[in-house]
Amino acid sequence: MQFFDPGILQSGQYHDWLVQGLILSLQLTAASFVLALPFGALVALMRSSPNRVLQGIGATIVEGIRNVPLLAHLLFWYFAFPELLPESLKMALYDSNPEAICAVIALSLYSGVHMAEDIRSGIRAVPASQLEAARSLGLGRLAAVRLVLMPQAIRIAVPPLLSQTVNLWKDTSVATVIGAAE
Repeated sequence: MQFFDPGILQSGQYHDWLVQGLILSLQLTAASFVLALPFGALVALMRSSPNRVLQGIGATIVEGIRNVPLLAHLLFWYFAFPELLPESLKMALYDSNPEAICAVIALSLYSGVHMAEDIRSGIRAVPASQLEAARSLGLGRLAAVRLVLMPQAIRIAVPPLLSQTVNLWKDTSVATVIGAAE
């Protein structure tokens, strides 16, 4: 006696719903990843900076976002953030797809700070002598970071970034709370 027939999911309305949900999940994941990775890289550079003020700002961003649950982020960005906008921007937001936009913002920030920690660990794994060598070749600090440090750090951080991307994909299911129907 069989209680569940998986064949029902492969045809009709259920199949269409599953495909639409998969597409929305992939769209939310892709859009959030595209925003989260540069945000994470910027915050990681701030946290790795020799400047104490930038370190403090980066640490505040990471701790402030990481210590708040994703659900609270989604609810804030969907219910509170639009009320802080001027009326014209609020109407523009509501004329488009506000659930998806707010979900992408929340997911990007939440995943971005986790990616920042992964990238920062990659930065710390690059030997300091690499930056010294770049500086001795005449590169400025920013050029040395951009051309020498970050390519190596990103390469080192790829495995944890892939894990974080899978977490991001799983986190898109929480967006149903604000109406981003999968």
